[in-house]
Amino acid sequence: MFKNIEVTSQLPDISKLDFKAIDKRYLRVLLLNFSIVAIALFVGLYFLITNNLAVHIPEYTPYFYVALALILSLFLLFIVLGFYKRKYAVREQDISYKKGVIVQTITTVPFARIQHVELEEKPFSRLFKLASIKIFTAGESGGDLKINGLSKKEAKKIKEFITHFINE
Repeated sequence: MFKNIEVTSQLPDISKLDFKAIDKRYLRVLLLNFSIVAIALFVGLYFLITNNLAVHIPEYTPYFYVALALILSLFLLFIVLGFYKRKYAVREQDISYKKGVIVQTITTVPFARIQHVELEEKPFSRLFKLASIKIFTAGESGGDLKINGLSKKEAKKIKEFITHFINE
């Protein structure tokens, strides 16, 4: 006879994991990227208004600037809140990463499924001595993991630890 017994009492509690915050300098990178996009949007809106809209609907042009400022303020709020929700934990057999403001996710990748690990340094991150670690897993399930905002030293340590594990 087939039995399927519930195992909830034996499951590990991931909420008790000691998650580590990503480097605070990564917030500067996020804000720098945001500022560049915001400036580009305001310049684009300025040229759109001066070349087209100011002629046809001049009384509404200030509202476009206000609307763009409100939308960008909302995005800025989510960037800052989201930054403080990004955390990771490296254990003996796996690595976990949690993030999200509205939709919160925790991704755990066992080392046994990892194919290879990459260290990535983008220009602004390099300026602040930060790096990202990209973990590629076996299969097509989309189980890959990328953790941004690690200090370069910490990212190298994690990469070496995982690489040592998967090469054994």
